[in-house]
Amino acid sequence: MLRRFLIALALIASAGQAAAQEVTLRMHYFLPADSFVPASILEPWAQKIEADSKGRIKVERYPSMTLGGTPADLADQVTDGVVDVVWTLPGYTPGRFPRTEVFELPFMSRDAGATSRALWDMAQEWQDSDFRDLHLLGLWVHGPGVIHSAKPVEKMEDMAGLTIRAPSRAASMLLERVGAAPVGMPAPAVPEALSKGVIDGALLPWEVTSSVRVSDFVHNHTQFPGPAVYTAVLMLAMNKSVYDGLPDDLKKVIDDASGREFSGRAGHAQQLADFPPRDAAIAAGDNIITLSEDEAIRWQALGGEVIADWAAAQTAFDGQALVDQAREAITAAGPQ
Repeated sequence: MLRRFLIALALIASAGQAAAQEVTLRMHYFLPADSFVPASILEPWAQKIEADSKGRIKVERYPSMTLGGTPADLADQVTDGVVDVVWTLPGYTPGRFPRTEVFELPFMSRDAGATSRALWDMAQEWQDSDFRDLHLLGLWVHGPGVIHSAKPVEKMEDMAGLTIRAPSRAASMLLERVGAAPVGMPAPAVPEALSKGVIDGALLPWEVTSSVRVSDFVHNHTQFPGPAVYTAVLMLAMNKSVYDGLPDDLKKVIDDASGREFSGRAGHAQQLADFPPRDAAIAAGDNIITLSEDEAIRWQALGGEVIADWAAAQTAFDGQALVDQAREAITAAGPQ
């Protein structure tokens, strides 16, 4: 009897220790801590996890690539266990997350919140392909892309000969069609490239322009009426083994802070965050151009060619079927 009693006590103590497990997660990302996404999306996410776990989860924040490497290394860092959580763009590693590119195709998105919810829904089908080495926490898109350039762009022909930062393969394909020379680079590299004249402009959403000081270097900003000329996919992801090794109650804490609604809110928040930098550019006297409807239709026609070429180039899956599914999912997700 005494032996059984002691064994029972040991089991209770062991269960108590497991329930009280404490975890430190190292979160690595590429923008400064005071940029919009780190300050307004990542920080509240981390604070919620810490609070809901009653301090059993601690999230260490490492902005601006302070743990080393470049933004393109973040996906490897989290899968290899160098860090536990990353915020990055799948597009920084072209070809690694091929299905996410469907949400980066020209003129697919009108509302970042709805598009982000659709993206999350579809990504659940890609867990065993694109995301087999990761535990997804959030996937979303930002607000509409804008052409920020040294010279005004009022019509398609104004793009001829310009060297423009491209955020994705799809954006590069569109830029080539309008006669520009796309240069792929992460957002943090844009200020130096503009200051040295390596590029004549950049495709970026308004929201990030204050973080990378775009208006310090160029003063013309071309917007598109209707759907976005481009959006980029953003990803918050965790090392799969680290997540799988957590006790169920801590997994639930993380799951409750993440997922579909978190992704939709993140996309919606980024689109709303476009307004202050745009207002600041207007106040500074910058030239804000909104293309005419007729001009936008010309761009959309070329965007359709890009979509067709992208779909035809896919060999691992049916590209056109994925485009059709994405459009239906965005419509079904509805406005924010």
